[in-house]
Amino acid sequence: MSESVLLFSHLFSTLLMVGIIWFVQLVHYPLMACVGADHFRRYSQLHQSRATVVVTGPMLVEAVSAICLFILFPAFRSSWAFLAATGLLGLIWVSTTWWQVPLHRSLASGYDDRKIRRLVQTNWLRTLAWSARGILIGGTFWSAVTGSV
Repeated sequence: MSESVLLFSHLFSTLLMVGIIWFVQLVHYPLMACVGADHFRRYSQLHQSRATVVVTGPMLVEAVSAICLFILFPAFRSSWAFLAATGLLGLIWVSTTWWQVPLHRSLASGYDDRKIRRLVQTNWLRTLAWSARGILIGGTFWSAVTGSV
């Protein structure tokens, strides 16, 4: 696979996730508190299954393309912006694994206002990290297009 295809795939998947995470942070997660206890368990289960369908592809493309760019193209190993963005990607995956997934699993058993607030609060880390990644990978893409990588 060519460098330009990989980098474009990486940029596209990152920017897609930036949009998704802001929607989730400002709209979707806060609205969980409005569902109510009677319907929350079913809502939470449906949220998990449907959200997984939406985010799995972009997250995997983002991770795999980052690894491929790092391994196959030495210029990216010496790019501070790419390395910082890759570190942020690691932070996102750790946050997802340690905070968001366990909170979602716990919420699948029923409404808990404290856990919903915790989900919104801890998700700010992913929201800001993905936003910073969007800027850094956008800059990396621009540098590659203009020949300064």
